[in-house]
Amino acid sequence: MKKYNEKTEVLEKIADSITSWIGSIQSLIVHTLLFVTSFLLPMLNIVDFDKMLLILTTVLSLEAIYLAIFIQMSVNKSHEKIEDIQEDIEEISEDIEDIQEDIEEISEDIEEISEDIEEINEDIEDIQEDIEEISEDIEEINEEEDEEDHNEKAKNAILKSNVSSNKNEIKALKDIIAQLRNEIDELKKEE
Repeated sequence: MKKYNEKTEVLEKIADSITSWIGSIQSLIVHTLLFVTSFLLPMLNIVDFDKMLLILTTVLSLEAIYLAIFIQMSVNKSHEKIEDIQEDIEEISEDIEDIQEDIEEISEDIEEISEDIEEINEDIEDIQEDIEEISEDIEEINEEEDEEDHNEKAKNAILKSNVSSNKNEIKALKDIIAQLRNEIDELKKEE
């Protein structure tokens, strides 16, 4: 099968080169010289006119048959190339549609992330308000600490611990928001 394909490729190259040569100035000159010579031979009494016409007609008929075959081979090859190009164009169109869908999905994701960031910001504001209230409560408790017994001091320590823990959570949430904003910026740049 491989040898057959190689032979076919060689024959196609020969057909292409012959077809290319037939459409050239050199071919025009060679054919003109051939016709002039063919008609000069009977005039110079070298060959009989009827014999010359028979040979010339036969040669030209064979040449026309082979040229028709070569030209049809070229047309078929061009048609195959056009079909391949059309398939490539269809594939590219499908790829473009896929990319457009991906872009739409990314845009939707960015919108969702933006909404999530807004919600997180609202949550952080609520937490900060709660921390301020707790801080005020702690200050009040600190003012009353001198009057309270030992159990009250333990409660204050627990409240302080909770405030510290809340501050750490807020810091972690702020870091997450910053990271989400960076990701949104990167997604926008990719668009």
